Amino acid sequence: MSKKAPRAALKLHMKKNTNIRIGKNADLMAQLNLLVVLHRLAEESRVKAFEEKSATIKVHHVRAVAKVIISKSCSGLI
Repeated sequence: MSKKAPRAALKLHMKKNTNIRIGKNADLMAQLNLLVVLHRLAEESRVKAFEEKSATIKVHHVRAVAKVIISKSCSGLI
């Protein structure tokens, strides 16, 4: 697995909007959230590839699942 993002860089990006208070471990929570989303994407892509009787996960499997995941997450915000 590749290296995780540096905490200082994450904090810098999160603090760009100065009128929002950021908690102590908010950057770690952002990394954890990213890992959860990537894990879900990988699992659902594997299922999609299995449904199509494919031995490998291909780009079109990931893209199809990503569209569904993004649409589900955006519909919760409305």
